[in-house]
Amino acid sequence: MNLQSMTGFARATADHAGAALAWEVKSVNGKSAEVRPRLPQGLERLEPSVRVSVQKRFSRGSFQATLTVGRTGAAQAQPVVNEAFLKDLAGLAQRLQEQFGTNPASADGLLALRGVLEVPEAAESEEERTLFDAAVLSCLDQALAGLEQARKEEGEALGRVLLGHLDTIEALTLRAEADPSRDPASIRARLAEQVRLLMDASAGLDEARLHQEAAFLATKADIREEIDRLKTHVASARALLGTGGAVGRKLDFLAQEFNRESNTLCSKSNAATVTAIGLELKAVVDQFREQVQNLE
Repeated sequence: MNLQSMTGFARATADHAGAALAWEVKSVNGKSAEVRPRLPQGLERLEPSVRVSVQKRFSRGSFQATLTVGRTGAAQAQPVVNEAFLKDLAGLAQRLQEQFGTNPASADGLLALRGVLEVPEAAESEEERTLFDAAVLSCLDQALAGLEQARKEEGEALGRVLLGHLDTIEALTLRAEADPSRDPASIRARLAEQVRLLMDASAGLDEARLHQEAAFLATKADIREEIDRLKTHVASARALLGTGGAVGRKLDFLAQEFNRESNTLCSKSNAATVTAIGLELKAVVDQFREQVQNLE
């Protein structure tokens, strides 16, 4: 099987010209490939490339890609204090303390406020920016490769679970097919008994017409078509799982068909044993469909 789950997580790191790069990518279920990049301020230019990189690898899932960039060694810029802004904030804190009795402002609290500490960005040439962007996207590719592997591993596990559900659906279908209540002799005996009871209850009934109506109802109650379709759907689902790839939508459609046939089998059943099998089928089909929702 070559299946992918739509859930997974991966992380990749790299160093480039004194910058420590780290990507974290994760995905959950989604109808299409929806990408939400989270990039540091000033790197918004990379958003289109991030989306393209994700959508080239994956066809379905809701993706979040988060980049952090740190500076290392001599390349690490020294922060600069905006003293005028800090002075204004300290004055405001003092007035609030005098008027409303608030706690005095601490130095670390003031320095943590946005805009007090500024890290100047070093000027970079066009060539340096191009090389930096290439390094960031290369690191992203490593993270996406890890995410793809994680999704494949979970997809393989999901495939085994789904095959187990298909085995159960097939076994229940064969049980319904072989149920003694579907034996022609059993059906005739049951119909004959029902006709006899009705004739005993009312002597004015037309016995021939009654037999015709009973035979018609028995034909309507026959579940041969439902059994045949269930067998066909099981074979189709196994073939899809064996083929692999992005088969989640097709398997979801088959899950709906399984559910439809199970419901019809229950509604047409004229024996408690077959009804019980139909209810078991519905439970397994629900489990099958729930797991299918996780496949790409």
